Amino acid sequence: MAPTRLVVLISGSGSNLQAIIDACKTGYINGEIAAVISNKADAYGLIRAQEAGITTEVLDHKQFASREEYDTALGQLIERFTPELVVLAGFMRILTPTLVQKFRGKMLNIHPSLLPKYQGLNTHQRAIDANDAEHGASVHFVTEELDGGPVVCQAKVPILPDDTAESLAQRVHKQEHILYPLVVKWFSEQRLTMEADYAVFDNKTLPVQGAPYPEK
Repeated sequence: MAPTRLVVLISGSGSNLQAIIDACKTGYINGEIAAVISNKADAYGLIRAQEAGITTEVLDHKQFASREEYDTALGQLIERFTPELVVLAGFMRILTPTLVQKFRGKMLNIHPSLLPKYQGLNTHQRAIDANDAEHGASVHFVTEELDGGPVVCQAKVPILPDDTAESLAQRVHKQEHILYPLVVKWFSEQRLTMEADYAVFDNKTLPVQGAPYPEK
Protein backbone atom coordinates (compact mmCIF):
# COMPACT_ATOMS: atom_id res chain seq x y z
CA MET A 1 0.00 0.00 0.00
CA ALA A 2 1.41 3.38 -1.01
CA PRO A 3 2.10 5.83 1.83
CA THR A 4 -0.76 8.19 2.61
CA ARG A 5 0.04 11.78 1.63
CA LEU A 6 -0.47 14.15 4.54
CA VAL A 7 -0.60 17.93 4.82
CA VAL A 8 -0.34 19.25 8.38
CA LEU A 9 -1.64 22.69 9.42
CA ILE A 10 -0.14 24.37 12.48
CA SER A 11 -0.05 27.70 14.29
CA GLY A 12 2.37 27.05 17.13
CA SER A 13 5.04 24.80 18.62
CA GLY A 14 4.05 21.72 16.67
CA SER A 15 4.45 19.05 19.35
CA ASN A 16 1.68 16.94 17.81
CA LEU A 17 3.30 17.52 14.43
CA GLN A 18 6.55 16.16 15.86
CA ALA A 19 4.78 13.04 17.12
CA ILE A 20 3.38 12.45 13.62
CA ILE A 21 6.76 13.13 11.95
CA ASP A 22 8.37 10.58 14.25
CA ALA A 23 5.62 8.02 13.64
CA CYS A 24 6.00 8.36 9.86
CA LYS A 25 9.78 8.05 10.16
CA THR A 26 9.58 4.78 12.11
CA GLY A 27 6.92 3.34 9.81
CA TYR A 28 4.29 3.29 12.54
CA ILE A 29 2.22 5.48 10.20
CA ASN A 30 2.27 4.40 6.57
CA GLY A 31 2.41 8.01 5.48
CA GLU A 32 4.52 10.86 4.25
CA ILE A 33 4.06 14.52 5.14
CA ALA A 34 4.01 16.39 1.83
CA ALA A 35 3.92 19.83 3.47
CA VAL A 36 3.46 21.70 6.73
CA ILE A 37 1.49 24.94 6.43
CA SER A 38 1.28 27.63 9.11
CA ASN A 39 -0.66 30.87 9.37
CA LYS A 40 2.16 32.24 11.53
CA ALA A 41 5.70 32.70 10.25
CA ASP A 42 7.21 32.33 13.73
CA ALA A 43 5.56 28.99 14.52
CA TYR A 44 8.22 26.68 15.97
CA GLY A 45 6.58 23.76 14.21
CA LEU A 46 7.99 25.12 10.92
CA ILE A 47 11.51 24.53 12.28
CA ARG A 48 10.55 20.99 13.29
CA ALA A 49 9.35 20.35 9.73
CA GLN A 50 12.43 21.89 8.12
CA GLU A 51 14.72 19.80 10.32
CA ALA A 52 12.86 16.72 9.09
CA GLY A 53 13.29 17.78 5.46
CA ILE A 54 9.61 18.57 4.97
CA THR A 55 8.39 21.37 2.70
CA THR A 56 6.98 24.33 4.66
CA GLU A 57 4.63 27.11 3.63
CA VAL A 58 3.43 30.22 5.47
CA LEU A 59 0.08 31.74 4.60
CA ASP A 60 -0.46 34.72 6.89
CA HIS A 61 -4.14 35.32 7.60
CA LYS A 62 -3.39 38.98 8.32
CA GLN A 63 -2.67 39.51 4.63
CA PHE A 64 -6.27 38.75 3.68
CA ALA A 65 -9.33 40.99 3.96
CA SER A 66 -11.72 38.25 5.07
CA ARG A 67 -11.86 34.72 6.44
CA GLU A 68 -13.40 33.57 3.14
CA GLU A 69 -10.53 34.99 1.07
CA TYR A 70 -7.97 33.38 3.36
CA ASP A 71 -9.64 29.99 3.27
CA THR A 72 -9.93 30.12 -0.53
CA ALA A 73 -6.17 30.68 -0.76
CA LEU A 74 -5.51 28.06 1.92
CA GLY A 75 -7.61 25.48 0.09
CA GLN A 76 -5.70 26.12 -3.13
CA LEU A 77 -2.37 25.84 -1.30
CA ILE A 78 -3.34 22.56 0.34
CA GLU A 79 -4.52 21.14 -2.99
CA ARG A 80 -1.12 21.83 -4.55
CA PHE A 81 0.24 18.99 -2.42
CA THR A 82 -2.58 16.54 -3.34
CA PRO A 83 -3.09 15.22 0.19
CA GLU A 84 -5.22 12.23 1.05
CA LEU A 85 -5.50 13.54 4.62
CA VAL A 86 -5.29 17.04 6.10
CA VAL A 87 -4.19 17.04 9.74
CA LEU A 88 -4.98 20.05 11.95
CA ALA A 89 -2.34 20.07 14.68
CA GLY A 90 -2.90 23.21 16.74
CA PHE A 91 -4.14 25.26 13.78
CA MET A 92 -5.83 28.14 15.57
CA ARG A 93 -8.30 29.18 12.92
CA ILE A 94 -12.04 28.62 12.61
CA LEU A 95 -12.52 27.21 9.12
CA THR A 96 -15.22 28.36 6.71
CA PRO A 97 -17.85 25.83 5.58
CA THR A 98 -16.50 26.01 2.01
CA LEU A 99 -13.03 24.87 3.07
CA VAL A 100 -14.42 22.15 5.34
CA GLN A 101 -16.59 20.81 2.51
CA LYS A 102 -13.61 20.71 0.15
CA PHE A 103 -11.82 18.23 2.41
CA ARG A 104 -14.84 16.53 3.97
CA GLY A 105 -13.93 13.10 5.28
CA LYS A 106 -10.24 13.86 4.73
CA MET A 107 -9.56 16.32 7.56
CA LEU A 108 -8.84 15.46 11.20
CA ASN A 109 -8.46 17.69 14.25
CA ILE A 110 -7.35 17.09 17.82
CA HIS A 111 -9.13 18.94 20.62
CA PRO A 112 -8.09 19.02 24.29
CA SER A 113 -11.32 17.84 25.88
CA LEU A 114 -13.59 14.82 25.98
CA LEU A 115 -15.97 16.00 23.29
CA PRO A 116 -18.78 16.93 23.17
CA LYS A 117 -17.71 18.60 26.44
CA TYR A 118 -15.85 21.91 26.28
CA GLN A 119 -15.75 22.92 22.65
CA GLY A 120 -13.61 26.00 22.03
CA LEU A 121 -10.90 27.39 24.30
CA ASN A 122 -9.67 27.13 27.93
CA THR A 123 -10.78 23.51 28.16
CA HIS A 124 -8.46 22.48 31.01
CA GLN A 125 -9.63 25.21 33.37
CA ARG A 126 -13.25 24.60 32.44
CA ALA A 127 -12.93 20.90 33.31
CA ILE A 128 -11.35 21.77 36.69
CA ASP A 129 -14.00 24.42 37.43
CA ALA A 130 -16.74 21.87 36.72
CA ASN A 131 -15.20 19.44 39.25
CA ASP A 132 -14.92 16.76 36.57
CA ALA A 133 -13.24 13.50 37.58
CA GLU A 134 -11.50 13.12 34.22
CA HIS A 135 -10.43 15.13 31.21
CA GLY A 136 -8.55 14.32 28.04
CA ALA A 137 -8.30 14.77 24.29
CA SER A 138 -10.40 13.81 21.28
CA VAL A 139 -9.47 13.27 17.64
CA HIS A 140 -12.40 13.95 15.34
CA PHE A 141 -13.26 14.48 11.72
CA VAL A 142 -13.76 18.15 10.87
CA THR A 143 -17.25 19.38 9.98
CA GLU A 144 -18.81 22.84 9.81
CA GLU A 145 -19.58 22.77 13.53
CA LEU A 146 -16.63 23.96 15.64
CA ASP A 147 -15.08 20.93 17.39
CA GLY A 148 -18.30 19.11 16.49
CA GLY A 149 -17.41 16.46 13.90
CA PRO A 150 -17.61 12.70 14.57
CA VAL A 151 -15.17 11.60 17.28
CA VAL A 152 -12.74 8.83 16.25
CA CYS A 153 -11.02 8.17 19.58
CA GLN A 154 -10.48 9.76 22.99
CA ALA A 155 -7.68 9.54 25.56
CA LYS A 156 -8.60 10.20 29.20
CA VAL A 157 -6.60 11.39 32.20
CA PRO A 158 -7.81 11.74 35.80
CA ILE A 159 -8.10 15.23 37.24
CA LEU A 160 -6.08 15.30 40.46
CA PRO A 161 -7.06 17.35 43.54
CA ASP A 162 -4.10 19.72 43.18
CA ASP A 163 -4.24 20.09 39.39
CA THR A 164 -3.87 23.48 37.76
CA ALA A 165 -4.78 24.15 34.15
CA GLU A 166 -1.05 23.93 33.35
CA SER A 167 -0.38 20.61 35.09
CA LEU A 168 -3.51 19.08 33.59
CA ALA A 169 -2.58 20.36 30.13
CA GLN A 170 0.85 18.71 30.37
CA ARG A 171 -0.67 15.31 31.11
CA VAL A 172 -3.22 15.70 28.32
CA HIS A 173 -0.45 16.65 25.89
CA LYS A 174 1.41 13.42 26.64
CA GLN A 175 -1.69 11.46 25.69
CA GLU A 176 -2.24 13.58 22.57
CA HIS A 177 1.19 12.55 21.28
CA ILE A 178 0.08 8.89 21.42
CA LEU A 179 -3.53 9.39 20.37
CA TYR A 180 -3.06 11.50 17.23
CA PRO A 181 -0.46 9.26 15.52
CA LEU A 182 -2.68 6.26 16.34
CA VAL A 183 -5.70 7.75 14.53
CA VAL A 184 -3.59 8.90 11.55
CA LYS A 185 -2.20 5.35 11.42
CA TRP A 186 -5.74 3.94 11.24
CA PHE A 187 -6.56 6.32 8.39
CA SER A 188 -3.35 5.41 6.54
CA GLU A 189 -4.32 1.73 6.79
CA GLN A 190 -7.71 2.54 5.21
CA ARG A 191 -9.50 1.31 8.34
CA LEU A 192 -11.11 4.68 9.09
CA THR A 193 -13.62 6.70 7.06
CA MET A 194 -16.30 9.28 7.60
CA GLU A 195 -19.78 8.59 6.24
CA ALA A 196 -22.69 11.07 6.33
CA ASP A 197 -22.20 12.40 9.86
CA TYR A 198 -20.48 9.54 11.64
CA ALA A 199 -17.11 7.79 11.69
CA VAL A 200 -16.61 4.17 10.60
CA PHE A 201 -13.71 2.07 11.89
CA ASP A 202 -13.09 -1.51 10.72
CA ASN A 203 -16.50 -1.43 9.00
CA LYS A 204 -18.31 -0.54 12.22
CA THR A 205 -20.11 2.72 12.96
CA LEU A 206 -18.40 4.36 15.93
CA PRO A 207 -20.36 5.56 18.97
CA VAL A 208 -20.35 9.20 20.07
CA GLN A 209 -17.13 8.70 22.10
CA GLY A 210 -15.34 7.00 19.21
CA ALA A 211 -13.34 3.78 19.23
CA PRO A 212 -11.92 2.44 22.51
CA TYR A 213 -8.50 3.86 23.30
CA PRO A 214 -6.06 0.91 23.33
CA GLU A 215 -4.61 0.25 26.77
CA LYS A 216 -0.84 0.65 26.83
